[in-house]
Amino acid sequence: MERTKLWTKDFINISIINFILMLAMYLLLVTMAPFAVDEFGASTSMAGLVSGIFIIGTLIARIVTGGLINKIGSKKILFIGLIVSTLSTALYFGAVNMPLLLANRLIHGIGLGIASTATGTMIAQIIPPSRRGEGIGYFSMSTVLATAIGPFLGIFISQHYPFNRLFILCLVLSIATIAMFFFVKEIERKTVEQKAEVAKKRMGLSDFFEKRAIPISIITLFVALSYSGVLSFMSFYANELGVVQAASFFFLVYAIVVLLSRPFSGRLLDEKGARFVVIPSLAFFTIGMVLLSQVHGGLMLLLSGAVIGLGYGNFQSIAQAVALKGIEVERIGIATSTFYIFLDFGLGFGPYFLGFLIPSIGYHGMYELLAIVILLSLVSFIFMSRRKDKSVEKAI
Repeated sequence: MERTKLWTKDFINISIINFILMLAMYLLLVTMAPFAVDEFGASTSMAGLVSGIFIIGTLIARIVTGGLINKIGSKKILFIGLIVSTLSTALYFGAVNMPLLLANRLIHGIGLGIASTATGTMIAQIIPPSRRGEGIGYFSMSTVLATAIGPFLGIFISQHYPFNRLFILCLVLSIATIAMFFFVKEIERKTVEQKAEVAKKRMGLSDFFEKRAIPISIITLFVALSYSGVLSFMSFYANELGVVQAASFFFLVYAIVVLLSRPFSGRLLDEKGARFVVIPSLAFFTIGMVLLSQVHGGLMLLLSGAVIGLGYGNFQSIAQAVALKGIEVERIGIATSTFYIFLDFGLGFGPYFLGFLIPSIGYHGMYELLAIVILLSLVSFIFMSRRKDKSVEKAI
């Protein structure tokens, strides 16, 4: 008989570890670009790379992690990721020039990519299939909390204290994840191991990608690229507008809106289907980005954060649940890594490419352009969801 309980000890423990991982990530993600400019005189595009190369590291990790989970187990993968993440956090204190900083950001991203792929897979494995949308929605709230607290604390600390205080805090958080690890039980792998034996006979793209998760993942790539412009350049944009104080609360407002709406959106996915949730989410994200592009004061900046929270804040978790819909237990790890590969590609490369556009079109123009990208993603999803191709129907 299928287990219907959602809030188990493992679910809670893994969610806490994921929250701490994401908190450390966002503490640095929104502050590394200004740090690179202030400390090393980096250009706008190079500063974007310092921010985004972390995500590129997670992308590299996810390409290989999904298949490894089936072979050695998600708990061992999680431990490896936590160790790499903690060691690389300690190495920030020795990053005294741009090459060393870029290298360490890449390694840190690899560690977090390994660990977060493991947590995402473990959660998907223990959630009852009938409650997958709801369960992933609740799990992803750990990321939402980190999205609020991380940027808020990061901007606050960088404005009032030496930057190495952020490195100290991130190191403490990384050590805490290792302590929490010992409260996590090994996920049952018997069924996975038996079915995975067939896959060992031949090697191909299916060992790295789950094709049924690709359609929604491609859309996620462009949506994430758009959100990367918010994450990486909010500090610069706020400085230009003279609304730095309001900017520190932007992600807090964003997260509050997501926390209030996320339980409903996950349940609606399970009950009504993907179209019922994804279309409004992308519509809200488009509107929020238009508002952001027209900001001239702190109140409007916070309003845009609330609308973006309704949009991107709900889209990411819903898209992940869609990517895993109908996936067999032995393919969950690969499907999870497939989704995150596309997500990370957008978040990681986005700041670098957008950095080249900013000198020509400015921040207002960049956000206007990204609103168009999101709108096109919405149209693509509507078109994709109406296709009669069976593989696409399974994915959405």
